[in-house]
Amino acid sequence: MWTSPQAQVERASRWWKDIPGLEFVHAEAGDYLTSNTTPFDAVYSVWGAVWFTDPELLFPLVARNLTPGGIFAFSQAEPSPGAYGPQPMHGKWLEGRESELTVLRWQHTPQAWTDLLKRHGFNDIDARILPAPGGEGLGTLLVRAHGPA
Repeated sequence: MWTSPQAQVERASRWWKDIPGLEFVHAEAGDYLTSNTTPFDAVYSVWGAVWFTDPELLFPLVARNLTPGGIFAFSQAEPSPGAYGPQPMHGKWLEGRESELTVLRWQHTPQAWTDLLKRHGFNDIDARILPAPGGEGLGTLLVRAHGPA
């Protein structure tokens, strides 16, 4: 069962309410990072904004919003062999959707993600594929980088 983004934020806020200074926000990533004035120690995307946002637009915003040396981490599905760059994703995968929706998702090899991050000032980058459990199917791309110092 899908849960609305707002319900997920409310649930996370309740679950982690004892962590000082932790705040959960539901917003479009680019818009939020453009208007944000408070630096972050960490920015992460779990099968989220990095997958569905042009990195040439998103990465400069993340870099600008990180504290010096802050952590940027993201995960998403391992790219399908030969399917790199922006790829259309089709389907009725949102609950209650009657018509097919097409969105772009960005897929790159770990080395290509590393090169993109370096170009935007990130360093100490670790980009790798974690194999799928049991070795069947696609794995998970996991990337960690430090922001500009």
